[in-house]
Amino acid sequence: MSELSGRYPLADLLECADLARSSYYYALSHPKAPTRPELWEAAAEIFSRTANGCGHRQIAMCLRAEQGVRIADKTVLKMMHEMGISCGIRRETDYHRYNSYRGAVGKTFENIIGRDFAADGPWEKMGTDVTEFKQPWGKAYFAPVYDFGSKEIVAWSTSLHPNMAQQHELLDQLLSKKPEGCAPILHSNMGWQYQQAGWCNRLKEAGIVQSMSRKGNCIDNGATEQVFGHLKDEFFRNQTWPSFEEFRRDLDAYIVHWNTRRRQVKLKGLTPEEFRNQSLRAA
Repeated sequence: MSELSGRYPLADLLECADLARSSYYYALSHPKAPTRPELWEAAAEIFSRTANGCGHRQIAMCLRAEQGVRIADKTVLKMMHEMGISCGIRRETDYHRYNSYRGAVGKTFENIIGRDFAADGPWEKMGTDVTEFKQPWGKAYFAPVYDFGSKEIVAWSTSLHPNMAQQHELLDQLLSKKPEGCAPILHSNMGWQYQQAGWCNRLKEAGIVQSMSRKGNCIDNGATEQVFGHLKDEFFRNQTWPSFEEFRRDLDAYIVHWNTRRRQVKLKGLTPEEFRNQSLRAA
């Protein structure tokens, strides 16, 4: 209103705004103080950890854990508005999807998970899938193993080709990290990779129980699919890389961020790594 007062009579502006003259002058003499300005630098640093920023809940959890402050989520949202930073609302996108289904080409398994993704701790229930990233130089394929309990990406492989070499590299990582004596369920879709005898035999020998979604039911693997959604929103959206090698390097760094710095509401503000370590100590 103060910007318009030089062009229009103040009385007319106050009438249009239904504002008392005393209220107007009180507001001028009492400028609004910024919300928690001592935390702005830390909030900006947290926001910048991923290419497309993060939401107010993530910033709030990080501030509480890393700065030791007491602050409500809504206060952080207000602070972000004043700072001029925001994170886009997650919505359905045109991200490219990789379809690995080729019919019954090997052995299939019962859907043991049955959309019950809840787990009390790490190494109980896990999911795997493959997603693709389209870039000017071609496509990259990302295959992770995601722990439903700790929310950790336990193992992953990024490749130019969605082949069995990628899947066995993924299994090499997974089996090297598997604690002695545990027998987790590993859920996947009915993709051709997961029906191959070599894959199935390695899992069986390691004591890992296979579970598969029903044909054409992506919701059956919803826990892993939602990881892809977060990853593409936070890391990939509106980004390009000059080469596959640089893309893979930055994706590796993002996965480390996911596991060690990205806090989760469902883990009560802990990172996946913190939750896993806490669970293993309590076991």
